[in-house]
Amino acid sequence: MGKPSVAPKKKPQIQEERFGASFKPENFIPGLLIGFIIGLFVDISKPSKSSGSDGTGGSSLSGRIRQQPLAAAFSDHDDLKMVFVVRQDLGMGAGKIASQCAHAATGIYAELIQSHRAFLLRQWERCGQAKIVVKCKNQHEMNKLKDAAESAGLPTFVVADAGRTQVSAGSKTVLAIGPGSKSSVDSVTGRLHLL
Repeated sequence: MGKPSVAPKKKPQIQEERFGASFKPENFIPGLLIGFIIGLFVDISKPSKSSGSDGTGGSSLSGRIRQQPLAAAFSDHDDLKMVFVVRQDLGMGAGKIASQCAHAATGIYAELIQSHRAFLLRQWERCGQAKIVVKCKNQHEMNKLKDAAESAGLPTFVVADAGRTQVSAGSKTVLAIGPGSKSSVDSVTGRLHLL
């Protein structure tokens, strides 16, 4: 009887780490910086095509950037700020208010990028991107504030809710005003109480 044959031991194969190495924490910051630098060179200010019949691209957001002189809304000597006016009559919860303010911020930002007023965003970013959240009673008061802001040459954006959770579809939930000089924005919203 012969010895049983023993199969030679196979060495475990080491597979190359392709993506695993790129997701290490020490690679995150350099990647973020490189992405930021590349973003500075990409022209994102060209208007995108709208797919919705109402000119909003099918979004539940609606806004308008007025083409007015900027003297009242912007001054090199003033810090800039943005104010979000939240309707109190809708009874929105804290999470809903937070998401609606986020919609207002991204909405006005996107519209300003596509307008001739993108420089306002750059100045606001240099000033620290101040954002204040205040409250108003109802739609009527919000409409008055929007008109006053636009008369002062300030950009505005109104969020119209999609109606999937707490409020009815089309409800105007938050008004974004600015960025604009503190004095200009305060002339419109200064009497409102913080949320």
